[in-house]
Amino acid sequence: MPKSNMPKTSAPKSMQSPRLPELSETSLTAEQKALADSIKSGPRGQFKMSGPFAIYLHSPAFGELAQKLGGHLRFKTSIPPRLMEFAILVTASHWKAQYEWAMHAPMAEKQGVKPQTIRDLQAGRAPKSAPRDEMVIYAFAKELYAKRRVAKANFNRAYKLLGEAGTVDLVGLLGYYAMVSMTLNTFAAPLPEGMKAPFKEPGK
Repeated sequence: MPKSNMPKTSAPKSMQSPRLPELSETSLTAEQKALADSIKSGPRGQFKMSGPFAIYLHSPAFGELAQKLGGHLRFKTSIPPRLMEFAILVTASHWKAQYEWAMHAPMAEKQGVKPQTIRDLQAGRAPKSAPRDEMVIYAFAKELYAKRRVAKANFNRAYKLLGEAGTVDLVGLLGYYAMVSMTLNTFAAPLPEGMKAPFKEPGK
């Protein structure tokens, strides 16, 4: 039998957590399928077997609540998309969340966050050339993460920028994406094949 000259193709890399049992979209439980369908029919419009949503499948009741909160914070608040994506990058940088950064850095640039600002955040530097409204978000988030409180001056600047509901939404956004970062880090969510990790892993 002559050998085939066709190139060998390897199976695509799994994007699911290596710390959890592998799932197949064709053999999900009713609860898991309901979660995937809920994500597809929501504002995201699609479900991917990767990132936090693949992890949420292992606890679909929690996953449904989490994805609804995330959907509201991303698509239905008064925070402008540029500032929202900027805040997500501040959070991803704080937690060194590889997957979160990899997914949201392109979104942030598309929404108008400057490439230099993105580079500064990735390197752990204050983005001093960022516009004033982004620096208001930066100071608020960094103080909240570092001190677990927000001083009156930083609070007042955020309140003046975002208003009453927007300031509440900002805290919710930071809290939600901190939870997402913890989820991604704890379960070692893989990056797409060939993508370099944006942050050095602690201890390496």
